[in-house]
Amino acid sequence: MIYKLLDRIKAFDCVEAIAIAGSRASGNADEKSDYDVYVYYTSAPVPEQERSALYNEFCRYSETGNKYFEYEDNIILNDNIPADIIFRSLDGLCAFLARTVEEYRASNGYTTCFWHNLVTSKIYYDRDGRLKAAQERFDVPYPEKLRENIIRRNADLLSGKMPSYDKQIIKAGSRGDIVSLNHRTAAFLESYFDIIFALNRLTHPGEKKLTEICKRECKLLPADFEKNLNSLFEHLFSDIEKTKNDLAVIVKEMNILLSENGFGTEN
Repeated sequence: MIYKLLDRIKAFDCVEAIAIAGSRASGNADEKSDYDVYVYYTSAPVPEQERSALYNEFCRYSETGNKYFEYEDNIILNDNIPADIIFRSLDGLCAFLARTVEEYRASNGYTTCFWHNLVTSKIYYDRDGRLKAAQERFDVPYPEKLRENIIRRNADLLSGKMPSYDKQIIKAGSRGDIVSLNHRTAAFLESYFDIIFALNRLTHPGEKKLTEICKRECKLLPADFEKNLNSLFEHLFSDIEKTKNDLAVIVKEMNILLSENGFGTEN
């Protein structure tokens, strides 16, 4: 069903390429997996009215033109498989990736997700070959300067600086502010996993199944990686003193791992 729909979408003049990414492209799909489809356009995406007409034919439910994350349509196909159809400018994506891959700019977590998305996508349609050219441009060894920048920046965010997340988590827990506690813990883990993937010279696969992916694909992991994460979640909303200890252990094991791999820390 999805491919019948994509064949209709690719017929629009403004569509220059289509790619499928995520678990459906990587082979890690399960019964709950959706399709992540990226439609690359030239000057403007397919008009919403024409997309809605297509979805009426192929989908039992659709939402057109959502802008909460990227510009996308969220649909459930007639075969009951959901799909996210994201519309992107290929030139815009390449400009963004140049700043990451070629200028080595690190972010607060998730630094290499868009890079991962591009190079692991499976091309379904590529009218002028520009999507394949973009994949080839960014299919390069992990830049050591980018690796260093990601690790340094996100290690500081874990602990050791006045704004570091561990301090913010402890403060929120001491106040009983569970919303802030949840928010800062999520940020802590964003930086934590960004460090792990960078240390292993792996692009970041996104937000799902990270523990399983790390255990399967990362040769370098902090000691008691999964055990320490489970302990943090066990105590997070119930015991601030144990949470404080959990954070200290996670940071300690990360610092040991970094030191063993040439990244000294001040923590």
